[in-house]
Amino acid sequence: MARIPRACARIADSDAFTYFILGVILANAGVLALETYESVEREAGDLLSLLNDIFLVIFVIELVTRFVAVSANPRRFFSNGWNVFDFVVVAAAFVPGLRENATLLRLARLLRVVRVFRLLPDLRVFVVAVARSLPAVGTLALITVVVVFLYGMVGWVLYDEGDPAHFGDIGEAMLTMFVALSLENLPDNIERGREITGWTVPFYVSFALLAAFLLFNLFIGIVINSLEEARAIELARMQIEDEDPEDRRLAESVRELRRVVDKLEKEIAARGP
Repeated sequence: MARIPRACARIADSDAFTYFILGVILANAGVLALETYESVEREAGDLLSLLNDIFLVIFVIELVTRFVAVSANPRRFFSNGWNVFDFVVVAAAFVPGLRENATLLRLARLLRVVRVFRLLPDLRVFVVAVARSLPAVGTLALITVVVVFLYGMVGWVLYDEGDPAHFGDIGEAMLTMFVALSLENLPDNIERGREITGWTVPFYVSFALLAAFLLFNLFIGIVINSLEEARAIELARMQIEDEDPEDRRLAESVRELRRVVDKLEKEIAARGP
């Protein structure tokens, strides 16, 4: 029986299988694109629907192959985030009542195209990097809101009467300063502001240095750091997948044994002498 999981693991890890599934995903995307043309939908709607069903069958077979490759162990299978994503995307097509709702059905089919991220290592790295950068980016976004609010309040004080269209209230002032983060309209802002107050140059120059340059550089640093971490994670994952299935099973058994030993040691220590 161990031959079947090993055979499925070899199939799932093979380049030919990966490229085949990638081709199916791209073909699925092409069919979805053709469905947006009314003339094509009228003339070949049944064929396109049949192709979508064939794609779904192939994706189900792929999912079953990957599941059997881990010895049909749900714990091992769902410990991989990409497997969870694939399962949700494929299983969504079998939700009761989905086929009766054209919008939800198209969205479910569209999600299959997103699976291309799983098959290409570079795209996986970017997805992992984005996910790992979210906490830091959220903190940076909060800092940006605070900076924009502070400069919006100062701008309201300086330009409330002279430029009410851009600084008439805190909402307009914050929107003006948020747009100014791009620095594209900075010369126009300075020219318009100098007609109102002499504090315009230090106001906008300090905003450009603090908000635009500093915050953007921090954002770039966060992204680069997340990319490096994501590459390390992807490399470690690929090394684990390249291991022989029997070696992975033995390593998992050793880790499980260590957990049991650690648990026993804690229980003995808790009982005391």
